[in-house]
Amino acid sequence: MDSWKEAISHSWIYPTVIICANGFFATMRPSESFLTPYLTGPDKNLTIEEVTNQILPVWTYSYLALLFPVFLLTDYLRYKPVLLLQGISLIVTWLLLLFAHGVLAMQVVEFFYGMVTATEVAYYAYIYSVVSTDRYQRVTSYCRSSTLVAATVAAVLGQLLVSLADVSYFYLNAISLASVALAFLCAFFLPMPQKSMFFHRKDASQSLPGPDKVVAPVDSDRPSSCQEDTSSDSAGRGPTPQQQAGNAKPRNHMLRVLVQLSKDLRDCYSSRKLLYWSLWWALATAG
Repeated sequence: MDSWKEAISHSWIYPTVIICANGFFATMRPSESFLTPYLTGPDKNLTIEEVTNQILPVWTYSYLALLFPVFLLTDYLRYKPVLLLQGISLIVTWLLLLFAHGVLAMQVVEFFYGMVTATEVAYYAYIYSVVSTDRYQRVTSYCRSSTLVAATVAAVLGQLLVSLADVSYFYLNAISLASVALAFLCAFFLPMPQKSMFFHRKDASQSLPGPDKVVAPVDSDRPSSCQEDTSSDSAGRGPTPQQQAGNAKPRNHMLRVLVQLSKDLRDCYSSRKLLYWSLWWALATAG
């Protein structure tokens, strides 16, 4: 039985199903279309000027400030902890929406929602660290479809409940809270990736051209503490050239990661089609 569970957890199907469930429940928020009338209605008693000028801009600036550090943290922590952070931020967001009052409390809501949108990169990057490259296209379609279906279901369900069942905005937010809580629960069952794009590369020996392309030692993907432990075993014999290189590696690790990141960005955006697509995506999102 244990071997069967282990085989299932290491296949591409298990993480794909769990990450799709996580994306579905995290996006299935029927109250999101009614945020402004909820804040300006009897539940929160805020003015439209407070909502548009003091509350909603906090999300924009929080998202902008958090995006790059969260991106690096996502890769360093190997995705799953950031997905858990996203789940916690979603729960805090909707708990505050339900029970907190005042402009300051709603600004805190927007900050946590900025954290939610900044950590979305973990959702779209996680699956590529646990499946083989020949399944990238399939799992990408599944992950993207789950969020699009969830957004459609949430919008239709919210409109039907408000228009036909006369459900209050408060209960729509309660439904959203239940959905994001399920997304947080799904994130717990995701297997922890063993590699990432930059900080935990499995192909580190092939990632850098020129002089950096050397044969990596067997323990090159282990934490620096592990490397120090192994080097201490042969302290009496003096460090070998390989051990000296291994000791220097942690000090230069962050620099190599930044160099690799800059090279990947240069390679990606040297494609004119990708550059045009990114510009249109940014304009559509901003609009």
